[in-house]
Amino acid sequence: MSRQLCTFRVGSYLYGIDVLEVQEMISYQASTRVPLAPPELRGLINLRGQIVPAIDLRRRLGLEDAPPDSLPMNVIVRTTSGAVSFLVDDIGDVVEVDEVLVDSVPQTVPAGAREFVSAVHKFDTELLHELNTAGAVAGIVA
Repeated sequence: MSRQLCTFRVGSYLYGIDVLEVQEMISYQASTRVPLAPPELRGLINLRGQIVPAIDLRRRLGLEDAPPDSLPMNVIVRTTSGAVSFLVDDIGDVVEVDEVLVDSVPQTVPAGAREFVSAVHKFDTELLHELNTAGAVAGIVA
């Protein structure tokens, strides 16, 4: 059985989210900072009248911040708490993955990211890390 994942890059890593969880992928949107929020919560964006929390996936996954002159892209996902934006470095393609060929999360995945990766899919040239969206928003969005 196969599924489709929307892919994106965070740092040098390729990540994916099930297409059924993704609402849309859009370019950078200015956000409003939330006082006393965790550092992973970059702020709130206004998405056509809907207020959406923006989570910096670099910070959430334990990677260093992006250079200040680079603007992230937004991957808007549907969660049980409502829409959430993941800030990513670059948007990729929709790819098909085979559920039978899923590998466990290898030790090479950074420690900060390991708890948010639910599976790893092997491609010819790299690994695709499937993001556990519920885990990635837990503790940040209520």
